[in-house]
Amino acid sequence: MTARSATAAHNSAPTIAVVGAGITGVTTAYKLMRQGFDVTVFDRQPFAGMETSFANGGQLSASNAEVWNNPATFIKGIKWMFKKDAPLLVHPAPTWHKLSWMFEFVMAARSYEENTVATVRLAIDARRHLFEMAEEEGIDFDVEKRGILHVYETKPEFEHGLKVNALYAKGGLQRRALTNDEIHAIEPALAGTYHGGFFTESDFTGDIHKFTRGLSDAAARHGTTFVYDADVSSLRHDEDGVRIEWSKGEEPKRLDRFDAVVICAGVASRRLAAQLGDRVNIYPVKGYSVTVNLEDEESRAGAPWVSLLDDKAKIVTSRLGRNRLRIAGTAEFAGDNRDIKWDRIKPLVAWCRHRFPGIGTASVVPWAGLRPMMPDMLPKVGRGSKSRVYYNTGHGHLGWTLSAVTAEMIAAEVAGDYPRAQAHSGAEIVPLNREKAGERRAA
Repeated sequence: MTARSATAAHNSAPTIAVVGAGITGVTTAYKLMRQGFDVTVFDRQPFAGMETSFANGGQLSASNAEVWNNPATFIKGIKWMFKKDAPLLVHPAPTWHKLSWMFEFVMAARSYEENTVATVRLAIDARRHLFEMAEEEGIDFDVEKRGILHVYETKPEFEHGLKVNALYAKGGLQRRALTNDEIHAIEPALAGTYHGGFFTESDFTGDIHKFTRGLSDAAARHGTTFVYDADVSSLRHDEDGVRIEWSKGEEPKRLDRFDAVVICAGVASRRLAAQLGDRVNIYPVKGYSVTVNLEDEESRAGAPWVSLLDDKAKIVTSRLGRNRLRIAGTAEFAGDNRDIKWDRIKPLVAWCRHRFPGIGTASVVPWAGLRPMMPDMLPKVGRGSKSRVYYNTGHGHLGWTLSAVTAEMIAAEVAGDYPRAQAHSGAEIVPLNREKAGERRAA
């Protein structure tokens, strides 16, 4: 029996396929399930959250919602192009995809302020949805509600931060300006002297992998079907549904029909969208992290509890429980390449030793993941060009920050198109508020 027939046998609710079991796919599946849909999730990994949602920086940060489309970023990118340990590295080898993406990225600078404000609003709204899911399902994900501290070494960097603060305020976020002494009072373990900083008390951190796994387990308990080790090779749209061709290992390919599909497949979303006649111009932007195992009391005492963002180094930290410190950063434009390069890991370890000399770095676990990034840095959330096709993808470096609210948005939109799902749900179906969502890409 296929995955589709297995669930359809006991549920007459509309059937929805979700492609992708990262943080975005799992939150989407959970929200759809709560709306009363019969949901099946496909993922090529053996468990949920095994790719980009495995070891990110850990920050749920409305205070890091500034989009990258501004002239300062363009200039820095050119300067860093041939520096192997640069925070942002663009490999010079041209491809049509990279060139077209870069062109659209530059053109999106016209909407830099508007897009930053819209992203902040979404990030703030996402907090409530994430905590509601965690509380409802009893998910422990090493959450630390200690705020996020941004530090700046130079006056020009700090002054840029002041300008960004004005945009954040328009979106409803308040950051408090700090002196060097105030920075060290908030996080005494941090070494160095800074021109100034900002503190966002309302931001927090947590382990994305633990949350994704916990929520997928909860969704499965409530009847959502997860099909792992599933290679989705093609999607086909018909008037009566969407057909998904998939296989497991050497087994024969299978073909299942669903009433609708939501694509949450990260960097694979571009390929799948093309099969359905849609252009979703996602580029894979590689990010790196190291998880420092705090093996002794000196290391545990010397590690920060408050989450940090070093503006110059473009490095973030999150304390994940008593015995782990996550350090993440860098952005690498190198196509669909998941190789972990020492030239990119070394700066993260060196930064740790420099800023937190009390931490031993004998046990460091490196990781790299591909962020699915749209040129204007806004996720694609909404309907495709064909009926029955939906997208919730392209969140870039803010998937952990935004996924809870974009899942709510897309689930409400699907529910509006399939009202008979309400008969299978105890929850009221709330229509999508497009104005609040900033229209995003749902139009």
